[in-house]
Parts: sequence; structure tokens; C-alpha cells
Amino acid sequence: MGALGASVLPIAAASGAAEAQQAPTPEAQPAAPAPTAPPAPAPSSTAPSYTYLFFNTDEAAFIEAAVARLIPKDDQWGGALEAGVSNYIDKEMASGWGAGERLYRSGPWQAGTPSQGYQLAFTPAELFRTAMRAINAELSQTPFAKMSPADQDTYLKGLQAGGKDLGGVPSAEFFAELWEATIEGFFSDPVYGGNQDMLSWRMLGFPGAYASYYDLVDQHGIKFDRAPTSLAENIHGHITLDPGIPARSP
Repeated sequence: MGALGASVLPIAAASGAAEAQQAPTPEAQPAAPAPTAPPAPAPSSTAPSYTYLFFNTDEAAFIEAAVARLIPKDDQWGGALEAGVSNYIDKEMASGWGAGERLYRSGPWQAGTPSQGYQLAFTPAELFRTAMRAINAELSQTPFAKMSPADQDTYLKGLQAGGKDLGGVPSAEFFAELWEATIEGFFSDPVYGGNQDMLSWRMLGFPGAYASYYDLVDQHGIKFDRAPTSLAENIHGHITLDPGIPARSP
């Protein structure tokens, strides 16, 4: 498991066409270029502050430090912490999905083959809480959040390698769930609480959830470089989170 640096796709500036001295005929009129996305801002040195619904103080400190190492910021883009991934995971665990509302919970509970998927008795929220309680107890002398980045990476690699019992949760299973949730929170629509300011979408040049491309359907070979938009974005560019939308579909 290596820490993932945010990769950058260059944002090309749209070139304006020079106006002809004489008005062109309709057949010769050039196609309008697609709207240009704004350049990448400098990454913030501080992470956003959230009111957590599920995590307690110790759990939040671990999650924030862990996601910051899984997808760290660089000199051009923020990482998972700056994108609000900890907030995404918190809201996910506090939702019905975290409570396992659609999970089969009647057993039997026994180890399965890799193709059989998740086989534990824990709900997602129980799995995270149980594993983090064991981790924080193990690291009581030097909490994970206070370790050096190199020591944090070593510890996360140990979780990924497996072989450690976190209060009944296999460490490799916990790492896999943490890694999946980190990716989801970094790349999903901001309506779910992560990907703040559409950070990852702007980094990749992904346009997001535009409702219509009517004005561009007959334009071919142009670079589509439009600022992204969220499912929850209104006409003023504000994103309103919907507490009724779970972090994952059931």
C-alpha cells in the first residue's frame, strides 16, 4: 500500500478565435469553444472543520490522520483530508447503511472464500468502531494522529498486510473498508459529504452532473473543459447536502 499522491491533468486554456473583418456566412461561422474551467487553487494548509455525527474525538483523530496518508495533498492539490473524506465516512457510518439496514444479519458467521465477499457479523458502523477502539487502545502511548508520517504509513501497511485481530475484526478487512470509503469520499458527488469544492473532479477535469449538453452535441473535436457541477448545486453555485441521501445506495 503506497500513499496516493494527487495526480494532475493540465488544464488547457481555451483559445479565442479572432474576429474576421467581414461577417462570416452561417456555413463558415466557427463553433463556440466550451467554457473554460478555472485554474487549480493552491491547496489549503488546514482541513475543513466538521461536526461529526458518528465519530467521537479519538475516532475522528484517527480517521483524519489515516485518510490524510492514504490520499495526501501535494503542492498543487489537496488530499483526502482537505476534500472532507472524514466527513463523508462519518455521515456514511451514521446513516442507515452504516447500521446495516439492508444487510443479511442471521448468520452463520464463518470465514468464506474471497469470491463470497463480506462474511462478518459486524455492521459497517460496528466494524469501524470496533477496529478503531482496538487501534486506539494499542496506540495509547503514541496515538496514530501523533505519529510521524513515515510511522503512520508503516502502521497502515501493517493493517493492510493482515494477521492482526482488532477486537474481532481482521485488520486486512478493516483496511479494505477504510480504503474503499476513502476513495468513495474523495471522488463521489459532494452531495454525500466528501469531495469538498469538487476538488478531485477539478483535478481530473471531470465535469460532474450537467443536466444537458444540448449546446454542444453538434460540436466535434473540441476540448470540453467546463467547471464541474454537483447533483446538489443550485443556480448560485451553492451545494446543499441532503441528510436523507445515504452515503451509499442500499
